Amino acid sequence: MNEITINTASQTPIEIALGIDEEGMTTARKLYAFLELDSSNYSRWCKSNITGNEFAEENVDYWAFVINDEWGGQATKDYKLTAHFAKKLSVKGNSEKAEEAREYFTRLEEKVKQQVIDYSKLSPELQMFNQIFQQVAKTELEQKRLAERADQQEKNMKTIIDTFKGTDSDVGTEKWVNRCISKIAESDDFSYSFGNKYAAARNESYRRLSDRAGCRLDQKLRNAISRAEERGCTKELINQINKLSVIMQDKRLKEIYIGVIKEMMIAYRVEIA
Repeated sequence: MNEITINTASQTPIEIALGIDEEGMTTARKLYAFLELDSSNYSRWCKSNITGNEFAEENVDYWAFVINDEWGGQATKDYKLTAHFAKKLSVKGNSEKAEEAREYFTRLEEKVKQQVIDYSKLSPELQMFNQIFQQVAKTELEQKRLAERADQQEKNMKTIIDTFKGTDSDVGTEKWVNRCISKIAESDDFSYSFGNKYAAARNESYRRLSDRAGCRLDQKLRNAISRAEERGCTKELINQINKLSVIMQDKRLKEIYIGVIKEMMIAYRVEIA
């Protein structure tokens, strides 16, 4: 689905602000901006309220599509939202804007309901054809849903198998870690608030390690650099010391960190080619 173009000639100010299309739908970015929420939390908001929402169904409540946003033309995802789903998302807010959005979507839903056909007034033949059509459509959607679920299960199994193959001796642990971090950062399931996505993925892995191992990785890095300076190591060698190299030199941290990376790969459904 490409970026949505909307004719605003006959729209009200709130419809223009929400980017309401001909089907009465808005988008996640338009709703988020209208609610005046913190722009740095947009990705996290989408994940917790839309893609990670167990009560929301893709292609029923929302549809994902790719746009080129203002950040250097980088492709990014947005979500087309039904009026009913957008109202549910607005319910979580307590601001004046949230109340305004709720009232608008409530009115929109009522308007749509008034336009629904009263099938009981159709002829018996048309009622029968409608029932047949509804059943066929329901069956087709269920088959599609089952096929998508089977495909996802196959991908999840591949991820688990690839993950627990362990570190390839020909590749080396550090290269394996770097390759995994890159794949995690590129995963559609990985979200970050700002900055470089690769740095964000790596920083998350270090935070998880620090929590799991109960260590201060920053302090360990400073200690390693101090010891290298005391031994009279060259500036070039000292510059090569980083958090990953510190982890690789500590057997306990190395084992825990490998576990952290595998955990993140499964959590973000990473496939290693």
